[in-house]
Amino acid sequence: MRIDAVLTDLVGVSVDPRRPVVRRIGVHQGRIVGVDEELDGVRARRVIGLDGACVVPGFNDAHNHMVLFGMSRTEIDLASPPMRTVEDVYAAVAERARTQPPGTWIIGSGYDQNKIGGHPHRDGLDAVAPDHPVWLRHTSAHMSVANSRALSAALDGAAVPEGGKVATDPDGRPNGLLEEQAQMLLRRLRYPFPEEQIVQAIGAASAQYLSEGITTCTEAGIGRGWIGHSPVEGAAYQVARERGLLGVRVRLMVASDSARELDREPGLPPANGLDLGFRTGFGDAWLRLGAMKIFADGSLIGRTAAMCCDFEGEAGNSGYLQMDAGVLRERILRAHAGGWQVATHAIGDRAIDVVLDAYAEAQAAQPRPDARHRIEHCAVTRPDQVERLAELGVVPVPQATFVGQIGDGMRAALGPAREPWCYRQRSFLDAGLVVPGSSDRPVVRGNPLLGIHDMVDRRTQSGAPLAPDEAVSPLEALASYTAGSAHAGFDERDMGTITPGRLADLAVLDDDLTSVDPGRIKDLRVLATIVNGDFAYQAPDVAFDDA
Repeated sequence: MRIDAVLTDLVGVSVDPRRPVVRRIGVHQGRIVGVDEELDGVRARRVIGLDGACVVPGFNDAHNHMVLFGMSRTEIDLASPPMRTVEDVYAAVAERARTQPPGTWIIGSGYDQNKIGGHPHRDGLDAVAPDHPVWLRHTSAHMSVANSRALSAALDGAAVPEGGKVATDPDGRPNGLLEEQAQMLLRRLRYPFPEEQIVQAIGAASAQYLSEGITTCTEAGIGRGWIGHSPVEGAAYQVARERGLLGVRVRLMVASDSARELDREPGLPPANGLDLGFRTGFGDAWLRLGAMKIFADGSLIGRTAAMCCDFEGEAGNSGYLQMDAGVLRERILRAHAGGWQVATHAIGDRAIDVVLDAYAEAQAAQPRPDARHRIEHCAVTRPDQVERLAELGVVPVPQATFVGQIGDGMRAALGPAREPWCYRQRSFLDAGLVVPGSSDRPVVRGNPLLGIHDMVDRRTQSGAPLAPDEAVSPLEALASYTAGSAHAGFDERDMGTITPGRLADLAVLDDDLTSVDPGRIKDLRVLATIVNGDFAYQAPDVAFDDA
């Protein structure tokens, strides 16, 4: 018997402590079947030399928004840079409006009021695009700004949803800013998005991910609610896969708004889920149902996260929950009862308290040996909460990439007393927690090498240190983006390390990120990405040939 391939002339950082470094990797039928001396005497159809490159397990982004990112690539890029002022935003909207027929939606994403001097205003948007509805998403995706044409349609006869706010000028007139659940007023004008648009967005995102060494990701919310794009969004992923557009493995979080109370036999506690009872784990190695996604609160840089104390310099504003605490508790209990892994977005420490209480109550009422519930972001975590996360076996899912890209806004929102609690890494690891790597893309740029750099560096865009005691080593950061993310998605038996039996999902880098100067990590190149044993991506100037 011959195996499919042997990869040789490489330095493999395995993330497996039993054999930290490998020099040869055998692949057959999509899996790793042996390394190093285990391949002595083994024949292979191909022996591929990698010219001394560094090979690591494929990167796994445990929290991103694939469809939203794919769609954003056709929208106005409002990130900073290039945007430096609100006037820059208005100019970009004006330029796009000039190329579109009247009545066409003008959509942009990625602005940060902390970097451009404030939020855009409806009047400013009206001045540059009076004949178009305009919708601009904040970089956090937790707020949006609309011009008068879009706003009048959104507010026409509609009540503001619980857990959202329509901001106003001092005279009480809406100024165009919609926070949190109030964005549903805009989304309902466009929802559901066409299936073909979603499919194309998935394809565009997948191609970008492969070029960055990503082989698996978790889509952090599909279906209904303000995070989803269609009540049948999962079908678009199936279509993308059938057409060969889905090149990475995906775990799909289902928005809790898409769930309903299940009809179950008498005597069982109330449970929420999907029709036919499908839940976390349904699917295969390529496309699988992940957790049920629930929102507890909002954004840190947008200052809507539910905090125990007021935001720095903003007396009277400690943020808010997106629903009554009792309703949030009930959603968590019912999702747990339905057999789901629960992933609750909680950024502020007050929101984290509510979620931890509900997780503890759910497990006490219906114990499950390995529910592995998650807290997405877990952004402002007090020391006592770190201990409780470990006691309950909850998976925190922080985004260290925020430190380097929006960290200055987070420092300003928290002030010096609470800054040490921000987007922890070291404290979680020291408490015995398994920490995944993730980006929350398109909130920030999602290249895993940027994320790994920020886990190690912990400096903001301005160069200021942000909770520097939470820094980890390059190897620990790599482990988060591989084995840690696999654990968060119940995939640790199939991926996350270069170990015989695991899927042959690998990233090929131009240097060893665990040994280069840490400042160089973000500048390393992905030369190739291997998924299921096949080269799914090679850099344009790279061609690995048979040895």
